[in-house]
Amino acid sequence: MKKIKINKYDAVVVGAGHAGCEAALALARMGIKTVMLTLSLDSVGHLACNPSIGGSAKGQIVREIDALGGEMGKVADKTALLMRMLNTSEGPAVHALRAQTDKIEYHNTMKNVLENTKNLDIRQAEATKILHKNNKVIGVETALGEVYSCKAVVVCTGVYLKSQIIIGDHIENTGPNGFKNAQKLTKSLIECGFEIRRFKTGTPTRVHFDTIDTTKMQVQAGDENIRPFSFVTKKQPKNVAVCYLTYTNPQTHKIIMDNLDRSPIYNGTISGTGPRYCPSIETKVVRFADKDRHQLFMEPESLHTKEIYVQGLSTSLPVDVQRDMLHTIAGLEHAQIMRDAYAIEYDCINSLQLYPTLEYKNIKGIFTAGQINGTSGYEEAGGQGLIAGINAALEIKNKPQLVLGRDQSYIGVLIDDLVTKGTNEPYRMLTSRAEYRLHLRQDNADQRLTPIGKKIGLVDNYRWKVFQNKMQNLQLAKQELGKTVKVATVNKIFEKLGFEKSAIGMPLENILKRPGVTAKLLKEFGFFDGFDDEILEQITVQTKYEGYIAKEQKQIEQAKKQEDIKLDVDFDYSAISGLRTEAREKLNIIKPLTLAQASRISGVNPADISVLTIWLKSKNMIWYTKTLKLYS
Repeated sequence: MKKIKINKYDAVVVGAGHAGCEAALALARMGIKTVMLTLSLDSVGHLACNPSIGGSAKGQIVREIDALGGEMGKVADKTALLMRMLNTSEGPAVHALRAQTDKIEYHNTMKNVLENTKNLDIRQAEATKILHKNNKVIGVETALGEVYSCKAVVVCTGVYLKSQIIIGDHIENTGPNGFKNAQKLTKSLIECGFEIRRFKTGTPTRVHFDTIDTTKMQVQAGDENIRPFSFVTKKQPKNVAVCYLTYTNPQTHKIIMDNLDRSPIYNGTISGTGPRYCPSIETKVVRFADKDRHQLFMEPESLHTKEIYVQGLSTSLPVDVQRDMLHTIAGLEHAQIMRDAYAIEYDCINSLQLYPTLEYKNIKGIFTAGQINGTSGYEEAGGQGLIAGINAALEIKNKPQLVLGRDQSYIGVLIDDLVTKGTNEPYRMLTSRAEYRLHLRQDNADQRLTPIGKKIGLVDNYRWKVFQNKMQNLQLAKQELGKTVKVATVNKIFEKLGFEKSAIGMPLENILKRPGVTAKLLKEFGFFDGFDDEILEQITVQTKYEGYIAKEQKQIEQAKKQEDIKLDVDFDYSAISGLRTEAREKLNIIKPLTLAQASRISGVNPADISVLTIWLKSKNMIWYTKTLKLYS
């Protein structure tokens, strides 16, 4: 009988993608002895698809990860090739930062951070089995027979679970970019009671930069003097590269349609469900048949390679079709393909089996995060990994766990959607999913979340000092709003903006509320002296949208009344005869933690919530005591 080596840890993180990195760092920084298992050390923090961080709704998540004490924003700042603020023609609720990132440097930088983090070991090993006893996790076993004992495990396997790369009729059992996949862990998850699903995503071709004719394309440069992702980044990121814009055309679309029977998506080769909001080029051509063209962005992968990512040309068509359609596009007529586009299918779980803490309902101590939960995107994965790592650490310490509300963060919206509504396709965060998006702006993520990060022990003293200094300066800047501006100065400001002259002076606040006026502009006239651009942005947004923000705050306060009503995770809703059958079934499956969460379950209507509330009151059970211990 062989001797099994037992490696003793408090926590094990399975996977080293964006969820795994944030989970492992959170655990270690909160004082938990942690080991991170990865199929390949070369895939740590790997940007397997597009070489970018942030974007609409995603930029908000990166700022939130940073505000809580996570790492993604800092690494993105250090490795950015160019940055752009998206949606600036619209209101601040949808402003979002996006960085074109050096994928090689991102991997190197994140790996270096992990390697130099106290309490964290990194091991190249394939996790094959989750060990548990009496419905509680006790360890993880690897393909080589080693066992890592633990009190909590965070499973962050990304798209590697029984993954298959598909190009035309070619199918290969591998992970992204040829990395090894995980063949055995799915069986263990099934034995633990997880419901397994099959999802699919894809990636476009990479072409050699020297074979592109950029003169036929539009230059897409970065923004100057842009505020970075991290609230503690001191050095202003510089734009050191540009992207280029071109388009498909009717000839491109004809080649695709003529070869649709060879597309794995349409001929039945692919069975997994793909992402609605990031479709393949063949799906776009079929779905939007009225469109003569689709945008394509040429995005540099790194300063260390000539590879260019053709954003918008994701496909699984055969390689000859990929080449033919590529060569119909302006500027890409002679493009040399370096990596073929492919689709990838993989196993994931039903996220309805999770609590809002991201802990598995059936076995204590198992947490899951990232694409295994049915999401897409680095940012969504990083946010989940951070919360799962935090809650695994809090559980080990026997402390209340953290659940972020829909009114507190995009991360809270994301997780609530996953565990309350579930998803039948790769979930992508959108600003439209957040009902309180004016409150959940990227500029105030630290005000919403840094005090929470400090309370749980993840925000360090330096970050806390930076935050306190900002809040002090913000308060001082607000005091200037009450100043009365003399009529002569008012008219100087109005003259610059093309406004009619004023006959009287007025409060600075009233001037700032006018269209086109910003605190940065008012600084030119001697106001807000000494305050940096971050404070000026905050003052501008808070002043201009004061009424809307106040209205949204009232809605948040009303919603909190139901959030404050806790429900028993072990309660059997079959006991309430007044509930409809569907409502009882859904409530028993999801086991909501609060009345508010119960109201958001698909299949539970307002009448059901009224019945549930009346029943609870009649039994004096409005405040349950047997619920998960949660941070407020």
